[in-house]
Amino acid sequence: MDFVTIKVTCPPDLSEVLIAELFEIGFDSFQEFDDGFEGSCNQESYDDAKVNEIIALFPNIGFEIKEQEKINWNEEWEKNYDPIIVGDKCIVRASFHQPQPQFEYEIIVTPKMSFGTGHHATTYQVLDYQIGLNHANKRVLDVGTGTGILAIMAARRGASTLVATDIDDWCIENSEENFALNDVKDVELIKGQISEVGAHDFDIVIANINKNVLLDQTGEYTRRLVNGGQLILSGFYENDVDDLVREAENHHLKKLKTTTRDNWAMLALEKLSV
Repeated sequence: MDFVTIKVTCPPDLSEVLIAELFEIGFDSFQEFDDGFEGSCNQESYDDAKVNEIIALFPNIGFEIKEQEKINWNEEWEKNYDPIIVGDKCIVRASFHQPQPQFEYEIIVTPKMSFGTGHHATTYQVLDYQIGLNHANKRVLDVGTGTGILAIMAARRGASTLVATDIDDWCIENSEENFALNDVKDVELIKGQISEVGAHDFDIVIANINKNVLLDQTGEYTRRLVNGGQLILSGFYENDVDDLVREAENHHLKKLKTTTRDNWAMLALEKLSV
């Protein structure tokens, strides 16, 4: 197996508690449903004993654990992938689509097994926000880069320095390939957590991950921002915005804007001088 998924059937008021418990033992990707949620983690992060401890604490909750191989997103994607148009200025397409030079920004993406093609509402919203954000001569950090699409947009918008991180081998390989496809050069690509990023002078930090990781790492992002710099967060639901804003305020961040699409949200924040 390549990763483990756990499907949890529970009342809505218990979802957040159980997601937090699973996040603490290595699960780092979650999708919520009306009757519960599903979480996943890499095989090497999975600890059966710790999972069973959590299950024992909630005897009336349904847990289903599955071992799965990673899906080859290239094959799945090409079956029914259509280009994504963001606003009226950006198109995200595959290499097998015809170029469309009428768009100001054209991004070519081959997803492999990575998240972030523009189809998902979170990626779409960040791209849309980036189109209106001044990146010229800015230092940009993209945390959890996935396909690299948000870093590519930063390059298109004139960023002078690009650093991208991810913890997954496939994402590192895929983003590197997509940077080459889009002729984006001089990106510092780091495999690892945010703690591996030594620089602390970024003008823009982007993190499209999930609520629990964002709450856990907001301080790390803030420390790497200059005063007046922007932190762009996505990967969470509309009803999670208030929790993230409260955490952001603990780190002297001010809310600038929120957007929503299909119940998913994007949050832009500014670092205040202390």
